[in-house]
Amino acid sequence: MQNSGVLFDVTKCVGCGSCTVACKLWNDLEYEGGNAHGYDAKLGAQTWTTIQYHDATTVTDKEDVLRFAKHQCMHCLDPSCVAVCFAKAIVVESTGAVVYDPKKCVGCRYCMIACPYDIPKYEWDKVFPSIMKCQLCADKLAGNEKPACTSVCPTGAMTFGDRDELLAQAKETIANDSRYVNEVYGETQGGGTRWLYISDVPFEQLGFPTNVPTKSIPSTLHDYSKWKPGIFAGGAVLFGALGLYTKRRLRLEEEKMKEKGGNENV
Repeated sequence: MQNSGVLFDVTKCVGCGSCTVACKLWNDLEYEGGNAHGYDAKLGAQTWTTIQYHDATTVTDKEDVLRFAKHQCMHCLDPSCVAVCFAKAIVVESTGAVVYDPKKCVGCRYCMIACPYDIPKYEWDKVFPSIMKCQLCADKLAGNEKPACTSVCPTGAMTFGDRDELLAQAKETIANDSRYVNEVYGETQGGGTRWLYISDVPFEQLGFPTNVPTKSIPSTLHDYSKWKPGIFAGGAVLFGALGLYTKRRLRLEEEKMKEKGGNENV
């Protein structure tokens, strides 16, 4: 599997919205009523990426600033949506992209519940609805091209490449510039994501959930489920022993009743 990823530098984004336009054009998405960039920007069935405006405060000089954050599917390394999709409609491709196949979807919407980033959206207004989300331009990745959004950024706020190399680059930037928050968002959240972020303002001020566990949901469930065979085996032994004990008690009581009845007849 390719170890692709994208590094987003919040300090370089000017909120132009070029990435949101490129996303709609490449994926042939309709323009919904809401904005894809702005203070009220939000993801939707036809809006797979947004640039949200945020009034924030820098971590160093405590200056009030306007910052812009790009939101889309984080493309987790160990996706919860994939783990809960029993129809196999959501899978991780060899490119690393988490993609959705509407032909296999049964409409259970478990993926919407499982996602810690609230990414998958449902086409509520369609007769035959689908789950909609960023596909990381999997078709472009398959042709060794960059995702559409990263290729049009005029300020270089987004860098596409090998995730490990991008992570090392992000940490070096943070180490050499005290303006940045000492964290690479996406490094460990949910077991790690292919989208990585660095910022000079706290991530909670940019609309990113900060309560996402560092261990992925699938691996956490596996840690518990691996004990199930032992638990069931132990339960079987316990209930079997209780059954034998109960039978023995009943037999003894029955013998006592018979013995008591015989004594009374005498």
